[in-house]
Amino acid sequence: MRYKVTFAIGLAVGYVLGTRAGRERYEQLKKSAREVAQTPAVRNAAETAGQAGRAYAGKAFAVVGDKVGDKLPESLSERVRTLRGRGRSGEDEWGTSNT
Repeated sequence: MRYKVTFAIGLAVGYVLGTRAGRERYEQLKKSAREVAQTPAVRNAAETAGQAGRAYAGKAFAVVGDKVGDKLPESLSERVRTLRGRGRSGEDEWGTSNT
């Protein structure tokens, strides 16, 4: 999935940079991309992916930490703690996102 998204982004960037349609077409593409990014379905999917990524990072950190012990760099430990905290800050008292 990651490679498909990367390909699509590369295709879009290549088109924008290589097009001869001019500034007007560029502005149309920019407006369309902004509208798609603001769609609730896209925002929810991005938030869900972020939460899943944080969960997997936490699990991976725990597994690696068990195997490696105290030899993990402090920078990695701090980054995982930061990612874990980020997921909690965007929720209200009902457990729903504010986005």
